[in-house]
Amino acid sequence: MYIVDSDNNKLIPAQSTSFKDQNIKERQHLQEWIAKNPEVLGEKLLIIQKEFDGFSDTRERLDLLALDDQGNVVVIENKLDDSGRDVTWQAIKYASYCSSLSKEEIIEIYAKYLGESKDIAIEKICAFYDIDDLEEMDLNLENTQRIFFVAANFRREITSSVLWLRNYGIDARCYKVSPFVYNGKLLVDFDQIIPMKDAEDYVIKMAEKKKAETTQAAATRQRHNERSEFWQKFIDYNQQVNGDYASSAGTPDSWLGKGGIGIPGVSVNIVISKTFSRTEIYVNTGDKDLNKRVYDYYYSQKDKLENQLGTLDWQRLDDRVTCRIAQAKSLTYCNEDDHQEIFEFFTERTSAFIKAFNQASRGFKK
Repeated sequence: MYIVDSDNNKLIPAQSTSFKDQNIKERQHLQEWIAKNPEVLGEKLLIIQKEFDGFSDTRERLDLLALDDQGNVVVIENKLDDSGRDVTWQAIKYASYCSSLSKEEIIEIYAKYLGESKDIAIEKICAFYDIDDLEEMDLNLENTQRIFFVAANFRREITSSVLWLRNYGIDARCYKVSPFVYNGKLLVDFDQIIPMKDAEDYVIKMAEKKKAETTQAAATRQRHNERSEFWQKFIDYNQQVNGDYASSAGTPDSWLGKGGIGIPGVSVNIVISKTFSRTEIYVNTGDKDLNKRVYDYYYSQKDKLENQLGTLDWQRLDDRVTCRIAQAKSLTYCNEDDHQEIFEFFTERTSAFIKAFNQASRGFKK
């Protein structure tokens, strides 16, 4: 690793060191670094527990337990200056233990980690996946568990085992973490060494077979087909009653949108899930600050809008880019008996929302 000396336009080498020499501890330091900044492993991860020991009839603990952006459980095992000989077998055991975790158990594990209620845990998981209803997200399906190894050095028997696991469809990865010292500061570099194209010093080259499609992909495809059928029926109904979506083309996965609400980037959307159907004003101008100003402008007219539309669910969503103002019913596309009522709800509410928010948009200035 080199430090750029901009004043003299040259590179200054940082001094390679070891965690032992720097008195760095596995749990106290390396584990905490990853827990607080899981993005160092090169992807979006949600840490849901540290030192997880929720296994029946065993006192074993895995270092870090996480969820990836596809809903897969990720077992993260950390070692310091040397990977050791048995870490692969250890992690395989942990992954097998975790394979039986249900969605409810994952929520409970995360709530315990947060020291909060299950409702808060669900809210944070939904925010991580940018979804409104956790029922819409599959977690820990069948054999989708992943294993990440983190160490300063990997023995050949470990890298060989990891490649063998990958060859049989198990997503195992190795991350080399290297400590350096410069000007009294400790620097740390995380480098994914497996999988990578050329890693002759760490791996025994093997061809990686293409993974079979997982149950998750099949389940997602099935939901998409069911929703597509629902939307086609809704569009047919809209054509019969000359509704606002009569000319809509295509069958999206979970929502339909219609613009022209008076402010660019504001649309009226209709959304379906396994537990609700929702009509909403969706504010997404592409600029977070502008979105919040648009929302606040509408909120200043809250009494007038609710006199026209009834009680609204005002969601400024400060931790997200977008904003939402909505009404929902406990009707689901999964129940065919609900379809007609959903069609009528969407058609009537869409028309009412467009009229009310077009009026409310007048006078807004960027």
